Amino acid sequence: MYCTKCGTQNYDSSLKCVQCGDVLRRPQQFGAGAARTIEISNYLIQAILVTIFCCMPFGIPAIVFAAQVNSKVDSGDYKGAIDSSKQAKMWCWISFGIGLTISIIYLLFIVAGFIQGFTAGRHRMI
Repeated sequence: MYCTKCGTQNYDSSLKCVQCGDVLRRPQQFGAGAARTIEISNYLIQAILVTIFCCMPFGIPAIVFAAQVNSKVDSGDYKGAIDSSKQAKMWCWISFGIGLTISIIYLLFIVAGFIQGFTAGRHRMI
């Protein structure tokens, strides 16, 4: 993190600039009870829905990553929270895509069976 006053590079966890002493972040932004400065989507609702309705094996990792986002934000690990959010989103889409693909294949088998049964019934009538 760079100081906006003097441009000196500081550690990301620094509260004050090592060169000029200017405040880099407000102290209330740190800690579990702090107000969040960034809102990062955790995709928890989407993860639960795709786990229930689409594909459970791929929805479970989505729930795990989604559950990590808020605790990482609260501890100040914004990079980790963003990574967990991206992983949760990716697993949600994977679960949704696999569930949709399986549903379409199942529907095609039902339609094919219906057509086969319908044509077999017409041949008996002739």
